[in-house]
Amino acid sequence: MMRAWGNRSDTVVIDEPFYAFYLKATGKQHPGAEEVIAAGEIDWRKVVAQLTDPIPNDKRIFFQKQMTHHLLPEVDRQWLDAVTNCFLIRDPRDVIASYIKKRENPTLEDLGYVQQAEIFDFVQTRTKSLPPVLDAKDVLENPERMLRLLCKLVGVEFSELMLSWPPGLRETDGVWAKYWYGEVAKTTSFRPYRPRHDEVPERLSKIYERCCECYERLYRHRLG
Repeated sequence: MMRAWGNRSDTVVIDEPFYAFYLKATGKQHPGAEEVIAAGEIDWRKVVAQLTDPIPNDKRIFFQKQMTHHLLPEVDRQWLDAVTNCFLIRDPRDVIASYIKKRENPTLEDLGYVQQAEIFDFVQTRTKSLPPVLDAKDVLENPERMLRLLCKLVGVEFSELMLSWPPGLRETDGVWAKYWYGEVAKTTSFRPYRPRHDEVPERLSKIYERCCECYERLYRHRLG
C-alpha cells in the first residue's frame, strides 16, 4: 500500500514513524533495533508534531504508514483527530506465518490486532462514523477496485500510478527495510493473492484465537 501511494506525484509517504520510539521504550530486540533507534525519533510528541504539521515537499497528500503496536498506551490518541484514519487488516494466520520467520515467539501485543481494534473504536467514537477498512486479500484480488473505493471515501482522485511502480527500495523506506522488505523490493505491482496453508504453531494458538477475534470485528466493516 505504501508503494501504491508513494508512486503518486501528489503524495509524500512516511514509513512507521513511531518505530524508533517503540523500540527504545520497549527494549524489543528487533532486527537492526539499534540502527532504527539511532536513525529515528524517540520522543513520540515530536513524531506527532511531524505528522500533524503542514504536508512536506509542497505535496497534497501525506500517506502515513503506521503499525498499531507502535502506538504504545502512553501515546496520546487525540492527534488521530488531525488525520484521516484507514485500517488495513490481514488474516492472522498469514501475519503469524510471516512474522515468525523473523521473530519466533511473538506476544499478542507484538502482532498489533488488539491495538488495531482499540484504535478503530477510538476513531469511530471520535468521528461518529465508520473509518475505511480494507482487507489485504481483497486488495490483492482486485487492486484497482479497492483503491478506487478507498480514494472515493477519503476524498481524493484515484490515479493509475497506484497500480504499478519500479522495483527496489526507496529513500522513504525506513532503515529497517533491508531486514523486512526483501519481498516488497522485488515487486512492481500488487501480486495476485495466493492462499497460504501454514499451520499456526501450537505455542501460539491462544494468541492466534485472540487475534482472530479482533480481526473478525473489523472484517465485518471492510470495503467490498
